[in-house]
Amino acid sequence: MDSSSDVRRTAEPAAKKGGWLRSVITVAIVDIGAPLAAYSALRSAGLTAVTALVLSGVFPAVSVIFGAIRHRRLEVVGALVLAGIAVGAVLGLVFQSPRPVMAEGSVPTVVFAVGCLASLRGRPLMFGFAMEFIGPDSAKGREMTDLWQYDGYRHVWRVITAAWGAAFLLEAALRVVVIYTASADTALAVSKVTPWVFVGVMSAATVAYGSYRKRKGERMAAAGAPAGASQVRPPSPETAQAGSAPSPEGGLVSWGVRRPAPRRSSGSRTRSPLPSSARAARGRWSAVRRTFRPGPASTGASGRGATGSRVS
Repeated sequence: MDSSSDVRRTAEPAAKKGGWLRSVITVAIVDIGAPLAAYSALRSAGLTAVTALVLSGVFPAVSVIFGAIRHRRLEVVGALVLAGIAVGAVLGLVFQSPRPVMAEGSVPTVVFAVGCLASLRGRPLMFGFAMEFIGPDSAKGREMTDLWQYDGYRHVWRVITAAWGAAFLLEAALRVVVIYTASADTALAVSKVTPWVFVGVMSAATVAYGSYRKRKGERMAAAGAPAGASQVRPPSPETAQAGSAPSPEGGLVSWGVRRPAPRRSSGSRTRSPLPSSARAARGRWSAVRRTFRPGPASTGASGRGATGSRVS
């Protein structure tokens, strides 16, 4: 047994869990806690609502810039966040109203939602995000790439992406309504918290939908494949223990997707599903029947067939 591979397989989930936890903590501090605390402190110091909002937006902007420097590239979402903060700050200072400053968070949300819905004609946006999070070179990433060829698997990701797009269009609309109807303090708290509430709800819904597809696949595997389609099986424990990449067949069962029945070309014969011993016995019996079968001419009085063999 390769102990180093076992260590890597054990360390990878822990690293992913640690990275996810760090991301949640960063969002809670930089994107929610720090802006709210800064706005409250600046308002208590006597600054106007517009000035306090503009200065409190420095924390998310610095976080995006720091991430771009660390990874040596600026993500599309980060660029949208920076653009929204800049536009909101300019509009707020020009019109001396806190509403445009708070509404800037709806800009990346709307762009993300429209991107999700527009990507349904090709590769869904949430599938691309999942591949980036998992890693295209990982075992799970290679499995997802192999499964993409099946219509049922693509349908799953289209449903997930459409749900995310519709949900965040709704979130952006609700945020704008709250910003222009509630007080500045209430609107700021809602605009900072609501997006992440939607992220949590949609993440839980995505996990629940994936579990539903997995249970459906297990029921399909237990009931057996219907006529015209073959039900594939998950990889054997020996294959999984060997550390090889999971095959598409295992993912098909997990997602409740049936592999289409193979097409037969004209003139091709379908191979018998019987075991080789049964096929051999059937072939010998057919040979015996051909040997003693009477020919087209009627048997004579001698009782001999066309082959000359005595028919008992």
